[in-house]
Amino acid sequence: MRRAVFGLSAASVTLLGLTAAPALAEPPAPPSTATARAELAALTVAPPHSMDGYARDKFDIWAKQPDGCTTRQDVLARDGKNVVDTSGNCQPSSGSWYSAYDDTTVTDVAQATIDHMVPLAEAWRSGADSWSADRRKAFGNDLKDPQLLIASESSNSSKSDSGPADWKPTNHAFWCTYAKDYTHIKSIWKLTTTDKEKAALSSMLDSCTN
Repeated sequence: MRRAVFGLSAASVTLLGLTAAPALAEPPAPPSTATARAELAALTVAPPHSMDGYARDKFDIWAKQPDGCTTRQDVLARDGKNVVDTSGNCQPSSGSWYSAYDDTTVTDVAQATIDHMVPLAEAWRSGADSWSADRRKAFGNDLKDPQLLIASESSNSSKSDSGPADWKPTNHAFWCTYAKDYTHIKSIWKLTTTDKEKAALSSMLDSCTN
């Protein structure tokens, strides 16, 4: 079992691997409801950009982190329970992983996928198309913010590249956290939204009790 080293600030670090930040034992906590509502109100509403030129490879996902493991391996270590690594490398050999999207637990590491809260394609059409390669890499491997989470294969496939205007978790109990985290990512990375997405996020924030 290992303790991974995480840390990547959208504001201060644009290249992965330059510094090692303190380890995080848990996923980043969502903002408060009041903060999320303020961030949502401040998002710029704009038409989606063209998908011309888009490719997942342009976000260099699952890059090596300062601890020598890939981003995917670090999320599996951070978010799993009773995770045991394969001898001699970072890849988990066993453990269990909770998928909040559909309220299921996965015990086969091959079926524990890592999802980007704000999909890469959605980021592209809301501003990432004009980013530098380094900034896209930072976004695709962001461990500091609530951007990466465990998802079952079925929920990840169902969500695909959709945002909350077109897809919502089947686990309604997760709607509040989903809306908070999604809004927060769009806010800190200065991505735009649409009226339809904004309305969907606002509706899901109504489910929050604190």
